[in-house]
Amino acid sequence: MNSRQSVRAERGTKRTQTRHALKVADEVWIATVLLHREHPERSDFAVREIIDRVGRENLTGSVRGSVHVHVIQHCVANRPPNPAGYRLLLETGYGRRRLYRPGDPHHPDRRGRMVPERQNLPQPYIALLDWYESQYARPAAQKEPDPLLALRGSGRELWADEHADDYVKRLREGWA
Repeated sequence: MNSRQSVRAERGTKRTQTRHALKVADEVWIATVLLHREHPERSDFAVREIIDRVGRENLTGSVRGSVHVHVIQHCVANRPPNPAGYRLLLETGYGRRRLYRPGDPHHPDRRGRMVPERQNLPQPYIALLDWYESQYARPAAQKEPDPLLALRGSGRELWADEHADDYVKRLREGWA
């Protein structure tokens, strides 16, 4: 074996040693789910927040270089696939992402998975799939009704025998 061949063999060994079982897309999904659970009041997150959360979780020992492109492009359902067709995230605005929900708009060429495969997640993170399926991705019809929307139509009997505009006009009589 000449010196060039030994260098190539050594590089191949290093590449194999640095490969991680956890896919970058799954790591991005985990980080985004954790952000949603930590901040239920927020509907989406900045790309930088997701990348930082990947770093804080430190599932692979470092933030791999392709995390950024996965958050920007590869995992984003409503962007053209390039090359990955995952539907893990949704672009809600410039530099903003949230988890993808079944029924969200997506690019017609994206037919990839919406969540990691259960067997590919590290054991402590499998519960995130259950949360996603039971809480986050559940169709709106199965969720608790919005209390404000539930008031729709209440008080209708107050102006049943007159036009709504006339009713409001009558109520405002005597206002200064």
